[in-house]
Amino acid sequence: MSHFECRPGTGRGGLPRFLVGCDDDESPGSEDGGMRSDSEPRDGEEEEEEEEEEDPSSERQVVVGICSMMKKSKSKPMTQILERLCKFEYITVVIFPEEVILSEPVDKWPLCDCLISFHSKGFPLDKAVSYVQLRSPLLINDLNMQYFIQDRREVYRILQEEGIDLPRYAVLNRDPDRPEECNLVECEDHVEVNGEVFHKPFVEKPVCAEDHNVYIYYPTSAGGGSQRLFRKIGSRSSVYSPESSVRKTGSYIYEEFMPTDGTDVKVYTVGPDYAHAEARKSPALDGKVERDSEGKEIRYPVMLTAMEKLVARKVCLAFKQTVCGFDLLRANGHSFVCDVNGFSFVKNSMKYYDDCAKVLGNMVMRELAPQLHIPWSIPMEAEDIPIVPTTSGSMMELRCVIAVVRHGDRTPKQKMKMEVRNAMFFDLFEKYGGYKSGKLKLKKPKQLQEVLDIARQLLLELVQHNDCEIEEKKSKLEQLKTVLEMYGHFSGINRKVQLTYLPNGQPKASSEEEDSQREGPSLLLVLKWGGELTPAGRVQAEELGRAFRCMYPGGQGDYAGFPGCGLLRLHSTYRHDLKIYASDEGRVQMTAAAFAKGLLALEGELTPILVQMVKSANMNGLLDSDSDSLTDCQQRVKTRLHEIMQKDRIFSEEDYQKLAPSCSLSLVNSMKIISNPVSTCDKVYTLIQSLTRQIRKRLEDPKSADLQLYHSETLELMLQRWSKLERDFRTKSGRYDISKIPDIYDCIKYDTQHNASLGLEDTLELLRLSRALADIIIPQEYGINREEKLDIAYAYCLPLVKKIQLDLQRTHEDEAVNKLHPLYSRGVMSPGRHVRTRLYFTSESHVHSLLSIFRYGGLLNEEKDEQWKQAMDYLNAVSELNYMTQIVIMLYEDNNKDPSSEERFHVELHFSPGVKGCEEGDNVPMGFGFRPASSENKEKQTDPGSLEDLSQDEPDRAVLIEPISMQKRSPLIRNRKAGSMEVLSESSSSSRASAYRLFPSCSRQSPEMKPSGLGGICSGLFSAAGLGASSSAPNLQELGQTHPKKPLFPRSSHRDELLSMPAVKRFSVSFARHPTNGFEGCSMVPSIYPLETLHNSLSLKQVDEFLTAVCESGGDTNSKTLKSLSALFDSKSQQSLDSYAQEESASTPSHAPRPRPLV
Repeated sequence: MSHFECRPGTGRGGLPRFLVGCDDDESPGSEDGGMRSDSEPRDGEEEEEEEEEEDPSSERQVVVGICSMMKKSKSKPMTQILERLCKFEYITVVIFPEEVILSEPVDKWPLCDCLISFHSKGFPLDKAVSYVQLRSPLLINDLNMQYFIQDRREVYRILQEEGIDLPRYAVLNRDPDRPEECNLVECEDHVEVNGEVFHKPFVEKPVCAEDHNVYIYYPTSAGGGSQRLFRKIGSRSSVYSPESSVRKTGSYIYEEFMPTDGTDVKVYTVGPDYAHAEARKSPALDGKVERDSEGKEIRYPVMLTAMEKLVARKVCLAFKQTVCGFDLLRANGHSFVCDVNGFSFVKNSMKYYDDCAKVLGNMVMRELAPQLHIPWSIPMEAEDIPIVPTTSGSMMELRCVIAVVRHGDRTPKQKMKMEVRNAMFFDLFEKYGGYKSGKLKLKKPKQLQEVLDIARQLLLELVQHNDCEIEEKKSKLEQLKTVLEMYGHFSGINRKVQLTYLPNGQPKASSEEEDSQREGPSLLLVLKWGGELTPAGRVQAEELGRAFRCMYPGGQGDYAGFPGCGLLRLHSTYRHDLKIYASDEGRVQMTAAAFAKGLLALEGELTPILVQMVKSANMNGLLDSDSDSLTDCQQRVKTRLHEIMQKDRIFSEEDYQKLAPSCSLSLVNSMKIISNPVSTCDKVYTLIQSLTRQIRKRLEDPKSADLQLYHSETLELMLQRWSKLERDFRTKSGRYDISKIPDIYDCIKYDTQHNASLGLEDTLELLRLSRALADIIIPQEYGINREEKLDIAYAYCLPLVKKIQLDLQRTHEDEAVNKLHPLYSRGVMSPGRHVRTRLYFTSESHVHSLLSIFRYGGLLNEEKDEQWKQAMDYLNAVSELNYMTQIVIMLYEDNNKDPSSEERFHVELHFSPGVKGCEEGDNVPMGFGFRPASSENKEKQTDPGSLEDLSQDEPDRAVLIEPISMQKRSPLIRNRKAGSMEVLSESSSSSRASAYRLFPSCSRQSPEMKPSGLGGICSGLFSAAGLGASSSAPNLQELGQTHPKKPLFPRSSHRDELLSMPAVKRFSVSFARHPTNGFEGCSMVPSIYPLETLHNSLSLKQVDEFLTAVCESGGDTNSKTLKSLSALFDSKSQQSLDSYAQEESASTPSHAPRPRPLV
């Protein structure tokens, strides 16, 4: 028999040495008395010999035995800790050889005073228990409790008994002897386990803790399927599967899925008073394991809250495991334990190895030194001094980013209305509780299937009995059936049916129809389909997410091969408080998921990301509008619009005054293009007729019959789309239905971009005219004059304004904020930095409304603030808030200012009109770039910590870049022709200059300028390199003619110039090429306009007072509402979004209208 021994002070330089050795027939205790247990007396002669051989100070040694499988006992963490443990003067370590553990009886095992033993695959736990009964050593980890740890049912039972929070769960025991514990009812979007209902997403765990095949099942509304987790294999820890049915063999625990924002926390205790915690990417997110350059999984230590420390203590004591690992899920402001792993060490943390050895050594000596008469006392050490993070100089620190973003490119939205009276529809209406509110929305596959069954039944009866009393029009029923049968399967993301109760039937449009009108109640059935996020939309959202992270400072170098690692490191280290909200529309939710995928460098399917990262915010108008009814104001505005647009004459001066009282440049230009609205509508109608004729002709051609268009559309479906618009646009009376203009523009924009290969004639003319009409109708539907715009905006987005105000107020640090542990944060700059990001994805109605509030709500006075005047001129020139439009608010803190000073917090407002239009060229409105810098104005001696008056700035110097014509077919431009710039890295503690080369790509037809200073570089990074676009500069043509081509930073002065900039302008960004893999198949993806700064010298107090005034003007004068919301969103007790919905509905006045989103 051999053993492995560690003795103190016997190697060179006083380092411990490991001995392997003693023959099988020798007693393991004969060579060193320190290996005997205290139950075996020493022989006097041996004692004398040893005293002659050994240092007298060593005296009696405490023997710590390590009894585990060799893979564990020889692992790097174990070796590191044992080396440190051996440095204790009176401790000797003996490792039990694996062959002895497996083959020898326990009475032949080495003797020890203290035993560290734990179960792993192949370990004979029964023998270890017998050894403990025989020798009675001090146990570091109780062995009997390790039987319980192998059974998840027992783990959950013990946790529950200890009062530790864990997810709601139920156990399904497939045991023939206990049939009452095996009641499973599986439905499409939930399971019922022994009477307990779990809605998807839910988690399915095998009861055996050694089985790591945990499945997460997703709802059909998010795409369905399941994520299959397993023990890490290479760089994978899970894989997505389309399978949605639960497993039918074996026993499982079913539990509620916890939305953790994609991060898990692993906690490691060493005794009840020490816990080390690390964050890692959740294996359920995309299944890719993030590894560092050495191939180790990337984890970052985090700080536990006081409650979490108490949980760690409870777990350690309840399971009697001194060294114990367990998993925490942080969700909705609470922490839940979801797994207890027993004995486990932290990997790759020298600080943890030091701490663990110290705690274990002191614990062993405190227990055994008195028994063995060893002269030892507990060393007293000064407590760790907390590290206070500081900022460099007067540089402002990014504290909060709030973005409101419109969804990405979608298929045309389509709608069909029909009045129904059949009893089957009324039964369905009653079945799903329609009479409670008079309205019903059906989106679930089962519900849509029932509507389809009714349509099929009615059509069958029509065929069999022509004279039967079925009032529903046959053509409408056929359309209902066709749309519901599309794709061959149901998904809650792309179709919905709405039913509204009409007590007296639907009022008829003409007197002729009144004779045939039946009295009595009816239901208005509205079928909506289309409006799905396209592959191009996914690419746009993912690319924007990638570029978005370049706004976050810090963290030089790549993180897992991706750029923008300042944000990625913030997120991984738990210093990034990220929440993503989306309305309940499928296209909006998928945009949010794709954006999150790009933002956080995730991989794989969108469904797992959607379920874990995106919060559905159907919370009384936060991002959705609850009602289909328009406000009185909006109805009046629509009526006026219709009146003006129905006049068959050239627009008069009076019409310009009525339709464009703000003299908006984009509106005036569109009115000039239209000239006579009726004659323009005539042209549009003629062009639509021409288009439908061309499509019919293609359908008759055998070669084109089976032609597949973009996103799996057929020519047949395309013809249906346009034929319906042709029928609806021009009424029987010959008047035009102006409300159809947005739909016409929507369809022609889609076909021009995605189906241009058909080569249909006159599509560009139809696009030009319909866009001019839409550029008037769409923005003016949200109000014509200032008062109307604000009135309608309040109705749409008052809850969102309140939430934004709370986001800005809640940015200050508090105890419950997720923070990086400063003692473990080597290589991470500013461990105390905490950035709050709130992303809101919604539809066009909310974006229009929020922008109206900022423009017309009285934030700043145009006459007194030159920068705001320029911003308003820019917004007046923007004609369309296209897909991926962004409104971004950034909050900075200057730690050098007094906390009560108004200059302490600084707010910036940015805007992008989203995706570039199909034919936009030279007339694109130009702003002033992203975070424009003014460091060139040398004559102005400004205090480095102050914000100078931007209205006095000279235009920034810029460098002329060669014009590159815009490519329409492949707009994800990666042209590197434009030259390079250099950025100084500020994250190095030595402040030495390190250059990163940036290659901005340009896609405008006009020559391009870049503002100088780091603000301009940010613009190049964020808008140009990230999105295949480039930022603009003031007076572009003039600057282009007067300035020669020259480098942005002359070599000799670029460092001095950078460091002399005012603090607010300095912005450290790292950059690497954006990977484009996976995007090659997505042609026709337009690029996105860069963010333009509307204002960059607002104070937080100024913005807060403005938002308060908006809320009061919007009809909510009760200040208690904000206070209750404030308490609700306090990060110490942050509740679920459902709670917020209830609180909101209670505090919002009942008369507040909730209009329908128009797009």
